[in-house]
Amino acid sequence: MSLFVRRNVTAGAPAALLTLTLLTAGCTGEGGNPSTPKAGSATPTAPHGHVEGAREAAEQQSRLLLNDPTTGDTRVLDLTTGKAHETSPRAGAVELTTDGRFGYFRTADGIRVLDGGTWTVDHGDHVHYYRAGIRDVGRLPADKGAHVRGDTAVTAVTGEDGRAVTYRRTAFEKHRVGPARPLPGKHAGAVVPYAEHLLTLTDDGTGTPEVTVHTRDGARAASTDATCEDPKGDAVTRRGVVLGCADGALLISEDDGHFTAERIPYAGDVPADERAVSFRHRAGSDTLTAHAGDRAVWVLDVTERTWTRVETGPVVAANTAGEGSPLLVLETDGALHGYDVATGEETARTERLLTGEHRAGAGGDGPVVENDRSRAYVNAPKDRRVYEIDYNDGLRVARTFDLDMEPRLMVETGR
Repeated sequence: MSLFVRRNVTAGAPAALLTLTLLTAGCTGEGGNPSTPKAGSATPTAPHGHVEGAREAAEQQSRLLLNDPTTGDTRVLDLTTGKAHETSPRAGAVELTTDGRFGYFRTADGIRVLDGGTWTVDHGDHVHYYRAGIRDVGRLPADKGAHVRGDTAVTAVTGEDGRAVTYRRTAFEKHRVGPARPLPGKHAGAVVPYAEHLLTLTDDGTGTPEVTVHTRDGARAASTDATCEDPKGDAVTRRGVVLGCADGALLISEDDGHFTAERIPYAGDVPADERAVSFRHRAGSDTLTAHAGDRAVWVLDVTERTWTRVETGPVVAANTAGEGSPLLVLETDGALHGYDVATGEETARTERLLTGEHRAGAGGDGPVVENDRSRAYVNAPKDRRVYEIDYNDGLRVARTFDLDMEPRLMVETGR
């Protein structure tokens, strides 16, 4: 069954280009640590990414971290076995994010870190998949508005006051927090680990933050003339880091020690309430989605440097797996709708997945759409369920997971 939809597609203008060069460290193992060879041999003792006690698998090991902020109930749903595992309660979480392995529960008394126990190590020409036990890591001191961003080496926490600290991932892997390393200055938005450096928007008092590059140890490596007015939202893609700005997006990328900043502007004036201010995408994809007001979705093709606005019904959540995949939009009718990004036409939709009322453009806890390479996952908090959707087969509901708690917060790990 199809619904009539309106279409309004815009493309970005040619991007302005700014370039800066840095000396970057040579390629090492996972987390920047080279594997240690055996005495008298050049053969590593373990593959990159190996952690003592982990088991390597032949395919991706995905898990969903689920939380009910009111009760604190927390579960880890193993998508390989279909079993839900209970963990220590985490009440009062206002946000749940992940770096692909660790879950970060932002609460009023700090950030609670949970090791989801599955992760992927990508070496470009091949990947390794690992699974291990689910373990608590500890608490990171932070205010209720803090941003958390991480890669395979460091996790950066940026407070509401713009002050930031970093933590080494090696400590998290041993299930302890470790010391915090302060990053100098004040920063607008999140500090983002990328390409063995830290990208920041430094506020020098002029009112328009400027992109600055720091080493992982916090030393200022370089600055650039690239600025981002009223920054909101960020995402790491294979093409680089995308920052949401008042006039569109700023893409920061690195190639052999050269960092470039490219603007991807909207192709016209966009009202403030229709700006892209929070991005969602499949890990590893170069296609981002964001709300464009209450009844439309932005699709940012980072490869082509273009924005596309797709008119939909009232939006609750949206995501896409990337090039060639449908735009998935969970709407206030409780159904998941699939749209062709190029034409803006609806191509498929599910039956009603959610009961009750759901506000357009809902933020915080509530239903979301998580994508991986073959499936999408939709949490239905009031129904205590998670749906697995085959988005390559007309949005077929492949599995339904019934739970003993309300999954109001959800992220996928193992990617």
